[in-house]
Amino acid sequence: MSRLRIYDDTVPNAALAEHHEHAAIARELGAVGIRFEQWQASQPIAPGASQEEVIAAYRSDIDRLMASEGYQAVDVISLTPDHPDRTALRRKFLDEHTHSEDEVRFFVAGAGQFTLHIGGKVYEVLCEQGDLIGVPDGTPHWFDMSESPCFVAIRLFTNKEGWVAHFTGADIAERFPRMAPHAGAGA
Repeated sequence: MSRLRIYDDTVPNAALAEHHEHAAIARELGAVGIRFEQWQASQPIAPGASQEEVIAAYRSDIDRLMASEGYQAVDVISLTPDHPDRTALRRKFLDEHTHSEDEVRFFVAGAGQFTLHIGGKVYEVLCEQGDLIGVPDGTPHWFDMSESPCFVAIRLFTNKEGWVAHFTGADIAERFPRMAPHAGAGA
């Protein structure tokens, strides 16, 4: 189940609010400029589906976002608990950073946790199958896939070569909860 926890950025052990309904999550995130949607596949996706098959199943939503937001590239990333580089890949984005372009992820299967630092608050968003999150460029955030990553995600880019993390140097991400391992990915 998707989840949003909102914290004061100085109090990491007590959430101010917690939401599980998609409409409430979308409303809270929308108020701070974060896109949160749910998508449905237009056709069944078999486990182990190719990148082309996954993209085809969500083509209408992908095309809508590409047209409205100017994204130029799309791909699919998949990580499993037995990936040999899982620890290094996880560590890469656990510290607070920004990007010079939007970070847009749609979870086809499994889960990942985006944590956003906006206006003195921390928004911890557990994204699961069917969730799309769009983090605008320049928004301080970090991403966790747990120590046992299990997800398939579609990524949209304005310029795939330009997607680089700019670390803030703040230690805030170390003070907030990490993502717990998540049960299975179905595609």
